[in-house]
Amino acid sequence: MAGPLVIPPPPPGGPQLTQKTSEVIGTFRPTKQFKLSKPEASVTSLDFDDSGEFCLAACSDDSLLLYNAKEGKNIKTLMSQKYGAHLARFTHHATSIIYASTKEDDCIRYLSTHDNAFLRYFRGHTQPVTSLCLCPSADTFLSTSLDNTVRLWSLSSPSPQARLNLSTPYLAAYDPSATVIAIASASTHSILLYDLRNYDKPPFATFDMRPYLSAPQVQCSKPDWTRLEFSNDGKSLLLASNHPQGHLLLDAFDGTLRAHCKRSHTPTNLRAAPGSPGALGQGDVCFSADGRYLIGGSGGDRDAIVWDTQGQVEVETKEIKPMCGLPCKGRASVVEWNPRYNMCATADREVMFWLPDEHVGMKPP
Repeated sequence: MAGPLVIPPPPPGGPQLTQKTSEVIGTFRPTKQFKLSKPEASVTSLDFDDSGEFCLAACSDDSLLLYNAKEGKNIKTLMSQKYGAHLARFTHHATSIIYASTKEDDCIRYLSTHDNAFLRYFRGHTQPVTSLCLCPSADTFLSTSLDNTVRLWSLSSPSPQARLNLSTPYLAAYDPSATVIAIASASTHSILLYDLRNYDKPPFATFDMRPYLSAPQVQCSKPDWTRLEFSNDGKSLLLASNHPQGHLLLDAFDGTLRAHCKRSHTPTNLRAAPGSPGALGQGDVCFSADGRYLIGGSGGDRDAIVWDTQGQVEVETKEIKPMCGLPCKGRASVVEWNPRYNMCATADREVMFWLPDEHVGMKPP
């Protein structure tokens, strides 16, 4: 593993808790870059732990990379060569993680990063897992799979607590209150909302996405949705997409379209969406911790961009254009925001940590 490359000038003091995101969002710049050990390898998922102190990356070379985000250091590399690794997520304990297998079988593995020992296997899926999300308030998690099932698990049991049989349920998300789960079905062009306390009942709401999609999108069976995420205030729902029309920003209560968040470039060479052959990614956009901004890839070979969800929406097209660009020399294929600090991480063939830099101004998108 190559050492971190320092990209000057670093902002003083490391990640900050007290700055308002709105005051610094346009000044984020890469401060640390971590090259992968194999030049052909790529990062397929990123996650921060609850404290914001640690960052976890899963890579296509079957490695799991653990970073100290506050200190900007790679502190451990774990290998999962027999089973592969994707969609690695911290549990509510920073020394244990779950991740999906990409080889051997389709089970989910529960690993102690302290001693690199497996704590449990979650078996049941018969095809690759397409999304994993941890419950915000309990030691339970959701998984979706190409086998057309959604399963609810407890970390304390190898058997699922519940199972839903749905058509192409490739993405799932908890709302911040952990009372609602959203499931995106690509083939039916819909998002289903379930009451977590009554998950054996039909969904209490179904959001039809077809009015917000182009005719080719509706007619095409190839999925292009890459991520489903609630904002931390619970008011918005992000449906990330590889389509040139952009990501869909939805009202979380009634599913109406608030805006198409269009990239600054026509997207090229994006990671395949779940359900497509060889899909290994988790989407190239996410919410900031305050729920106001979206940070994502530009669609090109370099730079990230920012959308202000409270910005001006074009009346006819319902588009929000990027408010600014965040320059970097690498592609932002995977993006994740730190839940505790004004910090984010992007990745492709390297991992980059971003912090606000008071010495720079806002760059046009």
